[in-house]
Amino acid sequence: MNKEILTVVENVSNEKGVDKEIIFEALEAALASATRKKDGEDIDVRVSINRKTGDYDTFRRWKVFADDSTELEFPEKELRLEDALDLSSDAEPGGYVEMSHPSVVFGRIAAQTAKQVIVQKVREAERAQVVEAYGNRVGQLVSGIVKRVDRNGIYVDLGGNAEGFIPREQMIPREPVRTQDRIKAFLKEVRSEPRGPQLFLSRTAPDFLIELFKLEVPEVGQGLINILGAARDPGARAKIAVKSNDPRIDPVGACVGMRGSRVQAVSSEIAGERVDIIPWDATSAQFVINAMAPAEVVSIVVDEDSHSMDIAVTEEKLSQAIGRGGQNIRLASELSGWELNVMTQQAAEAKSEGEQRTLIEQFKTQLDVDEDVAQILVQEGFSTIEEIAYVPASELNAIEEFDEEIVKELRNRARDVLLTQAIATEEKIDGAGPSDDLLGVDGMDEELASMLASRGIVTREDLAEQAVDDLLEIEGVDAERAGALIMAARKHWFDTASGQA
Repeated sequence: MNKEILTVVENVSNEKGVDKEIIFEALEAALASATRKKDGEDIDVRVSINRKTGDYDTFRRWKVFADDSTELEFPEKELRLEDALDLSSDAEPGGYVEMSHPSVVFGRIAAQTAKQVIVQKVREAERAQVVEAYGNRVGQLVSGIVKRVDRNGIYVDLGGNAEGFIPREQMIPREPVRTQDRIKAFLKEVRSEPRGPQLFLSRTAPDFLIELFKLEVPEVGQGLINILGAARDPGARAKIAVKSNDPRIDPVGACVGMRGSRVQAVSSEIAGERVDIIPWDATSAQFVINAMAPAEVVSIVVDEDSHSMDIAVTEEKLSQAIGRGGQNIRLASELSGWELNVMTQQAAEAKSEGEQRTLIEQFKTQLDVDEDVAQILVQEGFSTIEEIAYVPASELNAIEEFDEEIVKELRNRARDVLLTQAIATEEKIDGAGPSDDLLGVDGMDEELASMLASRGIVTREDLAEQAVDDLLEIEGVDAERAGALIMAARKHWFDTASGQA
């Protein structure tokens, strides 16, 4: 029998590639389980197998509790300290005491139990090995053989008991994949689970495209060329941004390859997806112009505050710039990280003229200047009162039409405007008191009027423009009272309308 145990350990270890110690522990657990089934499920049993001879000993054990502890919950496998000391002088609370117990024969029942435990232990060991083997490979390319394809996704045999899973949403749309196909994927996540796949793969991730280029383009793998980003419409079109670390290397040409061989190899791996290779540029506007290829950009306006750009193209190139279903502009936006608005050259000019007209009117009103002065400021690139107030005076003095006296007056007026705005803002923050007409609304009291004023509802007109939901956040105001107050505030609207009628 002893030899049989050693044989089982040897065979399973060799077959499954699992450490022998794990198999021994599984057998010990199986023999302990068989002993409990034979002598009582409530007892606690430990089995120890000699790793060299295969002999094994069985021990019944009890957990030790202090004498003053509450009633024992499992008396068949628990002892108070005073009783435990009769079995072992070393007994102490929290530990265990043991005594020898008859061993079961390693027969059919024990072997069957052992098989079940071994299978479970082996699976756990295999999962642990997979996690250990692939844990540091997240973000890398893996390849394997397709085992199964179902409605949930693709199951891939990666070799060595490792199985990867490509969820349906990570599959390239309409890509034909069959059992026994060799397939590459991007290792997105390693997750240890009690059952099912642990290695989650993707064929739609932009990083998958980058890893394929590292594989096909030696200069990328060697770090001579960097791929700084990628954007994909999986199975249809993609864009990658490339930058050379060696001035002698053309990054676009290197990625395209002789007669397009390299980019074609990548495209073939991703179901014919067309890949645009975009030269990276440190200037955001130029990079976006590059990313819009093959569409030619006529002009571009950058708005740093909203992190957006307006792109103008000729009318006949508009559909190309947008792309089918907005594909080209969307990919360029994802690649650059900017919100891109594409329009015809005529629309861009009209928008620019409209914005300039708004600025001119703003400067005329706020600075109290005539049309010519406001127009000069706009033409010189000033777009805010702050710029006029605080840019170095030399910039304003450099304007041919302005002398020092005009510059000084413009700066003083701009600063007065900003000071007035700051005071108004501060008063709004501090909270103006309720107006008399608000206090005169039917159903209003001073406490509620003060609470409304603290929320910026200062006048009767302010209250009239509110909705019931706007007032429900105020303590003590329910929907009925809110509605009555708003209707009372609007009463003068109807009275005026009746008078006009």
